Amino acid sequence: MRFIDLSVILEPTRAEPVPTEIGYVSHEEGADILGKPAGIDRRHFPDGMGLSLEYVRLTSHSGTHVDAPSHYGPTCEGAPARSIEELPLEWFFQDGVVLDCPGDVRDGPVTRGELLEQLDRIEYRLKPLDIVLIRTGADRLWPTAEYFTNFRGVTEDATAFLVEAGIKVIGVDSFGFDPPFGEMLAEYERTGRQDALWPAHFYGRKREYCQIERLAYLDRIPRPHGFRVACFPIKIKRAGAGWSRVVALVP
Repeated sequence: MRFIDLSVILEPTRAEPVPTEIGYVSHEEGADILGKPAGIDRRHFPDGMGLSLEYVRLTSHSGTHVDAPSHYGPTCEGAPARSIEELPLEWFFQDGVVLDCPGDVRDGPVTRGELLEQLDRIEYRLKPLDIVLIRTGADRLWPTAEYFTNFRGVTEDATAFLVEAGIKVIGVDSFGFDPPFGEMLAEYERTGRQDALWPAHFYGRKREYCQIERLAYLDRIPRPHGFRVACFPIKIKRAGAGWSRVVALVP
């Protein structure tokens, strides 16, 4: 079995509009902290060292993460939308499918027609609970500032097509699942249409599904299907997302 890491690294980077902060506590400083209740410091520890640790400040949507239905709105399918710790684990360990939809912001978001073309090309028929991974190539921009502005996103129609086929988890290798923030806001200012704003996300108020955002290295998966995906999200109470170390398991 071959394991392929499909995640970016959580780190301070211009690719994250909300800065990730990591504070490193050294082994020497760790000794002072551990010994303080007993009134001792690093001088009393073997080699003058205790245990290191890190303090991390970030959002639940930093790095590679899984969006839960509660992120999209307070209700879904007429019931309270489930948060990340409430979702079934079986959603996050299923057969995977990679669909190639390369391009950047100039190409517009991925359409239903493109997904159908790719499914025909690889001769694959979706089945319920498949994990669909959409490769656009946007991960090549990580960790530059352009990663936040130059990617395709996915249309609401394409999202609905997958969810109506029984898909519960859809992943993309870009900053967000919808088009770049600036593109959507400019479209709203031009047209006044509310459906220009985060349409794929807001579809999640109608039907229950999860997005994986900020995947990477989908091009390393050697086949379009015939592999498994593990993408278990971290359990965070009442959270709309959870970080995930997403892995493809290829026989």
